[in-house]
Amino acid sequence: MASSVKFWAPLLFLVSVFAFSNAGKIAVYWGQNGNEGTLAETCATGDYGFVNVAFLCVFGNGQNPQLNLAGHCDPSSGGCAGLSEDIKSCQSKGVKVILSIGGGAGSYVITSKDDAKKVAQYIWNKLPRSQSSSRPLGDAVLDGVDFDIEGGSPDHYDDLATYSRRTAKG
Repeated sequence: MASSVKFWAPLLFLVSVFAFSNAGKIAVYWGQNGNEGTLAETCATGDYGFVNVAFLCVFGNGQNPQLNLAGHCDPSSGGCAGLSEDIKSCQSKGVKVILSIGGGAGSYVITSKDDAKKVAQYIWNKLPRSQSSSRPLGDAVLDGVDFDIEGGSPDHYDDLATYSRRTAKG
């Protein structure tokens, strides 16, 4: 009997950990294929625990940051505010919606600690948890930021993470 308890107790613990965590959840990138359907449709499949909205692909080095959502909408003209309802729909289904920065194509580089700080301020003042009136994705609150840095120098992304964390905390 004691050996049976020794077997089942750890197993039950592990099952409870997995049941109440994000372990085993699948993440998908959304926003780079104009034929992929809406963000709300992606979340409604029930297949994903995380959707990374891709990409903030222009930033750093004094550039005006730009989102590229491959024809789904035009963030520069304020045309993506409608995504707010899709983001909220995803979140109501328990899907975390994350902003992905970088990507395989784009113009991004962090040239200094000061540059990292400016990019972090842009990201957090315009996107995930901002109260700004000029938010490209409307009034929905995103769940976080994903760094998908595929090109350029690796310098100062640690600074960007540090400043992002500080800015996100307020």
